[in-house]
Amino acid sequence: MTDTQIIDETFIENLNNLLNTGEIPNLMLPEDKDEITNGVRPICNEKKIVDTIENINNLFIDRVREFLHICLCMSPVGSTLRIRCRQFPSLVNCCTLDWFSRWPEQALLYVSNEFLKELPDCNEEVKTGLAEMCMKIHISVEESADRFYESLRRRIYTTPKSYLDLISLYL
Repeated sequence: MTDTQIIDETFIENLNNLLNTGEIPNLMLPEDKDEITNGVRPICNEKKIVDTIENINNLFIDRVREFLHICLCMSPVGSTLRIRCRQFPSLVNCCTLDWFSRWPEQALLYVSNEFLKELPDCNEEVKTGLAEMCMKIHISVEESADRFYESLRRRIYTTPKSYLDLISLYL
């Protein structure tokens, strides 16, 4: 799920509850709870746990926590991520955060070569030159962004999406 797909902040509130407690309050109807109870009861018996409603619910929540994986992709640009992390602390406390660093030159070149090999009516020399040019443009923009930050203390972000957009200009 990307941050652009979050239309209403209650989505994040529900995710926060799910990450924190393993359940979303008032999500299930009584019929759903009966179905879950009947589905989890054999697992309780298999694990030699007394099949009380409380034990069944706890086992269900433990299994949700164990088997449900959520992948959120949020941009650090702007204040939205910072505000959401403050409002919904489970996004930080109950998640693994992966901060992506710059792509190395070889990766940039590989990606541009892969995308540009679809380019019709071009010989290999032109495609190779375009791929190298895309890589060099992206690297020069990153270097210029660093110089801009050093002089004015304002960030300009170059992302994999901006690199793919650059390549798509030629496609």
